[in-house]
Amino acid sequence: MDRRKCGKSDIEIPVLGIGCWSYGGGDYWGEQTQRDVEEVVHAALDQGLNYFDTAEGYNDGRSEESLGKALKGRRDQAIISSKISPNNTEPSVLRQHCEDSLRRLQTDYIDIYYVHWPITEQSVQDAFATLMDLRDEGKIRSVSISNFGVEQMSEALATGAQIDLNQLCYNLLSRAIEIEIVPMCREQEIGIVGYMPLFQGLLAGKYACVDEVPEPRKRTRHFRQDRAQARHGESGAEEETFAAIEGIREIALAEGLPMAQLSIAWAMAKPGVTCVLVGARNRGQLAENAGAAEVSLDPGLIARLDELTQPVLDKLGANPDYWQGSGESRIR
Repeated sequence: MDRRKCGKSDIEIPVLGIGCWSYGGGDYWGEQTQRDVEEVVHAALDQGLNYFDTAEGYNDGRSEESLGKALKGRRDQAIISSKISPNNTEPSVLRQHCEDSLRRLQTDYIDIYYVHWPITEQSVQDAFATLMDLRDEGKIRSVSISNFGVEQMSEALATGAQIDLNQLCYNLLSRAIEIEIVPMCREQEIGIVGYMPLFQGLLAGKYACVDEVPEPRKRTRHFRQDRAQARHGESGAEEETFAAIEGIREIALAEGLPMAQLSIAWAMAKPGVTCVLVGARNRGQLAENAGAAEVSLDPGLIARLDELTQPVLDKLGANPDYWQGSGESRIR
């Protein structure tokens, strides 16, 4: 398994990481048994897939609790990342929430600690100073960010903090970060961790048309503003999205690859990407997704996939917040 360095830190993680949002069960992903979690975590560790990503906000802390239980006796083999919610970044609150995450994870340190979304209500300077103090104290090993745009990265870097990773939505149908964010991350030696590489099943070939997509997964700007849970107020790109999906499906068939593996391998191959996060509800899903790490795409195929999905990028534009319209984007 290829491993890549996290920014300027001494941490190396596999190019494929395990997203743990479903752990502990919740309204969005449904029930997730602890037995399945433990089987996936142990199988992943056995294969060298030892990077696990969670957050205090995932299922009200139950994701951290579930991961902590699953890693009991094998913590030293794992690299754990968790995330602090931006409204919890006032120094004393941040410290308490970090301690709460450590307790739920049953560990005395978190390898990578992200600020989950940009800070808008608290002092950016104080928050990152506290994060660096936590790093110096050994509570965390790396200060990182998630869903930060160019302006917000500049604010964070201006505090003097060493920022190693920026975790962002990135997949064949969600490429806005390529326009400004990727170039800045590469210039600043900030690695990119891509989440939603399968776009919640669309890039795994689960849905042939828009009507088959569950309503909660039709919230992004790819879908029309009149979809039940959409809040972006835009016209969407449904025609372009499903034309691209069909094209990707045909390429995967011609290449003899599962569509999911092709989609994940594309994200792994893009410049600036340190790691791609995938969820796995059971060992079967883990095995299929892990196969993507063995897929090497030639530059011509990557270019074909880029060209095929360019109409989606053109329609949705440079806004990397796929849940909010440009006027209200949380990523600046």
